[in-house]
Amino acid sequence: MSTLAERLRAQFPEASGRSMKQWLAAGRVRVNGAVARDARTELARGDKITLGPPTVAPARAARLPLGLRIVHEDETLLVVDKPPGLLTIGTERERTRTTYRILWDYLAAQRKEGRPYIVHRLDRETSGLLVFAKTIAAKEALQAQFAARDVDRGYVAVVEGAVRLDSGTLSDRLVEDPAHRVRIAWSRGTGRGAGHATRSAVGREAITHYRVLDRRRDATLLEIGLGTGRRHQIRVQLAALGHPVIGDGEHGSPRDPLKRLCLHATRLGFIHPGTRAPIRFDSPAPPAFAPLARGV
Repeated sequence: MSTLAERLRAQFPEASGRSMKQWLAAGRVRVNGAVARDARTELARGDKITLGPPTVAPARAARLPLGLRIVHEDETLLVVDKPPGLLTIGTERERTRTTYRILWDYLAAQRKEGRPYIVHRLDRETSGLLVFAKTIAAKEALQAQFAARDVDRGYVAVVEGAVRLDSGTLSDRLVEDPAHRVRIAWSRGTGRGAGHATRSAVGREAITHYRVLDRRRDATLLEIGLGTGRRHQIRVQLAALGHPVIGDGEHGSPRDPLKRLCLHATRLGFIHPGTRAPIRFDSPAPPAFAPLARGV
């Protein structure tokens, strides 16, 4: 074991101690892609140190409305933790109470260069991590990673009933009607009941991996990983499995104990479009999720 300070001195022998302190204070030092600011942090032999652009701390005066929280900001991107009930981007009915508009106003108020560019979305009812780009080049680089399925996206959900298998993969083809309702055209995932949807060549492939974290008779806490990122994918596929997300009345959940959809984007990892280093962010699931699956 060695400390971060020792590793920095060994990796950057030409740098002064003052420079290293400035790097740490500015959030330029990253360990395995995550910003590290404490020189006393102990590192394992395989830990990777990289030097990236300064991390921009949100101004104290810029209190973001509607519960939106900035997790990370630098010269090329913003990572935020979105609350449930907030749109990612505007619709014909709602154009101002959106994550996109809040970030636009935040950057304008701080007179910062760049504007937010949409990279991906979360449903209005889903909370958790979202990344926005500040430049077109960063947007295109990030969207290419999403298209290539190179982004690590993790979720936690509480679903109705006791999921039978400890883990499984749901592989479906999804179709969307003119009213933007999503349904399954064909399924071949593990854990399906007999007589599910018949095979079809239409629709877009959707792959979802799940693992049981905790279960009781009438609820199960799941960890979810995405193989693809289709609209309403998790909600539709879990409902087709017979276990809709709690609070998702649109897809068959009969109850709503938390007055919200019990689905949260907990993990987001990708290659930083500026530094080309791997970077990852985590957002713990709301504490209220766990008791639903423990029967507390």
